[in-house]
Amino acid sequence: MFPIRDENPQLMVPYVTYVLIGLNLAAWFFLQGLGNDPALMRSICQFGLIPADVFGSFDLSQANQQLVCPVGGQGRWSTVLSSMFMHGGWMHIIGNMWFLWIFGDNVEDSMGRVRFAIFYLLCGLAAAAAQMLADPSSLVPMVGASGAIGGVMGAYVILYPRVHVHLFVFLGFYATTFAVPAMLMLGYWMVVQLLGGFNSIGATGGGVAFWAHIGGFAAGAILVLLFKNDRLLDAHPYHGWRQKKHTSRAWYRINKRQR
Repeated sequence: MFPIRDENPQLMVPYVTYVLIGLNLAAWFFLQGLGNDPALMRSICQFGLIPADVFGSFDLSQANQQLVCPVGGQGRWSTVLSSMFMHGGWMHIIGNMWFLWIFGDNVEDSMGRVRFAIFYLLCGLAAAAAQMLADPSSLVPMVGASGAIGGVMGAYVILYPRVHVHLFVFLGFYATTFAVPAMLMLGYWMVVQLLGGFNSIGATGGGVAFWAHIGGFAAGAILVLLFKNDRLLDAHPYHGWRQKKHTSRAWYRINKRQR
């Protein structure tokens, strides 16, 4: 299932969301060579977060023989931040930026621009911390904005649980779209991350950073209570449990009457 759009009006121009998307795209273009090697691998090694490298929790003599990325155990804490703007492939960055595009504007609406920028970065840091704590000796570089965007999604489900999200479903021979409340769509997404996270315990090698997604989502759901601006939310028609019916059906009835 892939979200297409939400039925949530945008109250102000989401400049921070645009800037965040722009920074991720700029990193993809100028630092990661549009996903082409050697720029891609070099950027992942230089700016990706390697927990064992940050903590120095590995055998240096063996690590450099096992990894494509050389590690020095010098505690490169700057990668906790830089890794949030790196990606591993076209589908990775397109998927992340699409989710940020759909859910970021309304969360920015609820906080204002400065608060949202701080909130986003804190969610990304919480996501990185969760992934490092899950496997502090991992030698696999972690990249992607998924953790921070998970925080945006966690905030969204707290702020707008009944807003309908339109999903595209492709089953190989059959494709369709339907709309469900955000609490169902994002709740399902969180369950998938939890299942993936527990299944990844003890695994070695690359893959999806499930614990970063979980940590970011949880941080967003909690931090939004501190960062939301009640005055801005009062102006929003679908905040909380206000949405009483499926708005797309209401629009459909209006369109039929206009014909």
